[in-house]
Amino acid sequence: MAKRGGFPGGMPGNMNNLMKQAQKMQRQMEETQKQLEEAEVTATAGGGAVEVTVSGRHEVTKVKLAEEVVDPDDIEMLEDLIMAATNEALRKIDENSQKAMGAITGGLGGLL
Repeated sequence: MAKRGGFPGGMPGNMNNLMKQAQKMQRQMEETQKQLEEAEVTATAGGGAVEVTVSGRHEVTKVKLAEEVVDPDDIEMLEDLIMAATNEALRKIDENSQKAMGAITGGLGGLL
């Protein structure tokens, strides 16, 4: 006669293991997120004439301009170079975050 209800074969033990793995993954994700927030990425534009550093919190922490790029008659070019370097630094931060979290989740991104 078949039993009704329950999970034959020790399913509760498997559930405990699954919960432990999930908790471990959560701790790893929290640690990685903290490391990512503390990291900084630098990007350049104009062949290195403009350098922008961005933190993992998406905050610009440093802007460095080469003297030759500061032309009072061409402010628009300088603005474009700063924008390009900043956007590249932000893309790098996002790429680093995706790689780091992907390494932890192992492709479970759609479930989390």
